[in-house]
Amino acid sequence: MKILLLEDDAILSDLIFTSLQEHGFETILAEDGNEALSCAENEKFDLFIFDINVPLLSGIELLKMLREYHITTPVIMITAYQDTEHLKKAFGIGCDDYIKKPFDLEELHQRIKNLSKRFSLDEENIYSLDEQSKFYSHKHLILKNGMEYEISKKESQILLYLVSRKGKTISFDELVQNIWNWDEVPSETTIRVYIKNIRKIIGHEKIRTIRGLGYAYE
Repeated sequence: MKILLLEDDAILSDLIFTSLQEHGFETILAEDGNEALSCAENEKFDLFIFDINVPLLSGIELLKMLREYHITTPVIMITAYQDTEHLKKAFGIGCDDYIKKPFDLEELHQRIKNLSKRFSLDEENIYSLDEQSKFYSHKHLILKNGMEYEISKKESQILLYLVSRKGKTISFDELVQNIWNWDEVPSETTIRVYIKNIRKIIGHEKIRTIRGLGYAYE
């Protein structure tokens, strides 16, 4: 799992960063909101951990911008505020979990574990597509009726994004923002080809086209 950590307190950021690394998470540390924004725009992350009260761009302002960019990466907000106003504001713009200072590092890891289950962040997860088909996201492999079908990395990322958001309409822009880097934006035709290739294996009916809006995994 790849995590972007935004924390400007040198001592706390070092403690969290070291702990995340020891638990096997690839972690990038940002010390202010602008640096975190640049990282989030140019790299793909599985989880964000943002402190609210940081320089240049607050954690809440940063999250609001990322959600407006259709970046739906789960986020845990860290704060020293004890009121509910900041909590309501954070959840209102798309925060997924919230932890107040001071906190035990084990509590943070439990929250990461819970979000990992909730959003299927574990790369080793195996997804059951139906009674005859399983999707191994880490291996970019679909097993159907005893036969193995290898798919490309991008096809695997698209299928994983759709499967983990079953029933939700996913737009072209959302797929691009969450799968491609800023300098490799694909055309809608390219995405349609990827979807077509996936459908050939799992069945056309599994990924529904919502005309004018995007796709939905059923």
